[in-house]
Amino acid sequence: MTRVIMHGCNGKMGQMITGIAASDPDVEIVAGVDVSDHIKNAYPVFDSIDKCDVEADVIIDFANASAVDGLLDHAVANKIPVVLCTTGLSEEQIKKMKDSSAEVAILKSANMSLGVNTLLKLVKEAAAVFANAGFDIEIVEKHHNQKVDAPSGTALALADSINEEFDDSYEYVYDRSTRREKRPKKEIGISAVRGGSIVGDHDVIFAGLDEVVTFSHTAYSRAVFAKGAISAAKFLAGKEPGMYDMSDVISSM
Repeated sequence: MTRVIMHGCNGKMGQMITGIAASDPDVEIVAGVDVSDHIKNAYPVFDSIDKCDVEADVIIDFANASAVDGLLDHAVANKIPVVLCTTGLSEEQIKKMKDSSAEVAILKSANMSLGVNTLLKLVKEAAAVFANAGFDIEIVEKHHNQKVDAPSGTALALADSINEEFDDSYEYVYDRSTRREKRPKKEIGISAVRGGSIVGDHDVIFAGLDEVVTFSHTAYSRAVFAKGAISAAKFLAGKEPGMYDMSDVISSM
């Protein structure tokens, strides 16, 4: 049984994970952390992570970037692995996360979906063929109108996966409105759409002469991210300090 502290338990993802965990015999949420107390849960809820004194095997984080520093401090002090799902981290927070991984296991992924993480591998392999054949690369992501960061962490992860294939030689371009020139070959265009209740939609477009190949992933429910987070928590419990990602989880299945 994997004992979990749900950091951000009363948010939409926190409640989704709570519901799915309740029907999973191999995982139990033993405590939650959230500044909001408008939801009554079957486990104790603390308004900050430093007040949580419940023993656990792993923390799942789906809170706010402003709470990540305190979360990492608590995880290091108590040697509790963290599945870190919050996006929009600052450069300083990313550095702190990497430094903290020397003391405790941390799994960070821009997207917890098993489908998206398989897509990361596929687009990298495709880029090795298409980019060398002169195809242009564009990424279009769509999310609901409440998402505060743009582009999405997943869009950037897809771009990074492609760029790794070419020693990071591609430039990311987010806006061409002020530019009056032909599209350079060594760039990846990244566009963000915000509207309605779109859960998550990512297209990676390889556009060549007279043909276009598009890799697409559509999330119809937040459940895909919740299931991935729970799988990651089971994987991470008991792991040695270090940085992990969803490719490690997939490889263990």
